[in-house]
Amino acid sequence: MEEKLFRKYIILWISQSVSGLGSSMTGFALVLWAYGQSRSAMSVSMMSFCNYVPYVILSLFVGSFIDRHNKKTIMLASDSIAAIGSMTVLAFLLMGRLAVWNIYVINAVIGITNAFQQPASAVATGRLVPKEKISNVSGMNSFSNNLIVVFSPMLAAFFFASGGLPLILLIDLASFAFAFCVLLFFITIPEHAQEKTYSSPFAGIAEGFAFLKKEKGILYMMLTMALINFFSRLTYENILSPMILSRSSGDSIALGIVNACMGAGGIAGGIIVSVKKESHHKATAIYASAALSFLFGDLMMAVGKNVFCWSVAAVAASLPIPFIMANQNTILYRKIPSSLQGRVFAVRNAIQYGTIPFGIILGGYMADYVFEPFMVSGNGLAGILGTIVGNVSGSGMAAMFLCTGICGFTVSMLSCFNREIKKMN
Repeated sequence: MEEKLFRKYIILWISQSVSGLGSSMTGFALVLWAYGQSRSAMSVSMMSFCNYVPYVILSLFVGSFIDRHNKKTIMLASDSIAAIGSMTVLAFLLMGRLAVWNIYVINAVIGITNAFQQPASAVATGRLVPKEKISNVSGMNSFSNNLIVVFSPMLAAFFFASGGLPLILLIDLASFAFAFCVLLFFITIPEHAQEKTYSSPFAGIAEGFAFLKKEKGILYMMLTMALINFFSRLTYENILSPMILSRSSGDSIALGIVNACMGAGGIAGGIIVSVKKESHHKATAIYASAALSFLFGDLMMAVGKNVFCWSVAAVAASLPIPFIMANQNTILYRKIPSSLQGRVFAVRNAIQYGTIPFGIILGGYMADYVFEPFMVSGNGLAGILGTIVGNVSGSGMAAMFLCTGICGFTVSMLSCFNREIKKMN
């Protein structure tokens, strides 16, 4: 029975990966379009910010809903609404009325759907995948996600040259239709009877937090990962693309190469995780991997001044990420009862990813209004930083990578010594 369910998960994984490729191509093309319209890192930041804010807020309230309702139906409905968003972008584009603020609104709607889709998908994974294969599945997901990162910029550039943004949006919609049909007709997700019903969403929140209050190691892991996510999103989520474009005189090919190397590192890490034996020190592996990512990724990205250095930094930053995700997922699926997973995963999303929108919006603001002006101010400290990161356009954003590398490495190493976190080894 378990083997049959796992085969269904493989089919689901392949179809969702195809859909993810279409969405990633659209996202890459829209980032280039938005930055070309405004030449502002803030405009790119706002695209992500509008996606994450509703996602984080709603994540607090959807847990009990996820546990009480059919996971397959939730996933189908969420994906359908996201597809309508892509159709709306296409319609505005064909009418010649697409504006950056339209993308902000549509991203907010997609953020709402993600708040339902992601915890439902996480619970579905736990129902379809045997617990001893969770770590391997995390490696598979990292492999497919990063394969998408590698190929989506190249495919987006090719199709953009062939048919423009409308063609990319049509491909995105076709990939959605494929994944939707696979989930609808070929995948059955087991449902467990619920012992309790909840009169309000707040009851589900309380249940999730009550579990975390007893499992302090998991709570501390979520809190420290929230801080790590904050430092990461100050730069990679919204600053990397503008920085590379600024320091390469707007060379989109250079940006594509760096993004491809980011994905290649993740692919290598995903392959290693999917075939290696499960770590005996899972909590330590999480934070050691994060520390290495900040140390070699962010710092090298800061001091690099050409595509080769940025590419090496991209590999160094992304290769450890699958180890973080695999070990964290293994801990969560083994410690959280199946009947509570929807509530706890939803609360986890709110806590662990709640810092992301603040990192995104603060990163864009600091790049445009603090670090970039500071690096050309003639200040003595700016001169010292200039000897490390350079004095060309984009050096302020490079200085931000220097700061996040130091801060992220420090937080990761300190987390290794937390008593409650160490107990999860």
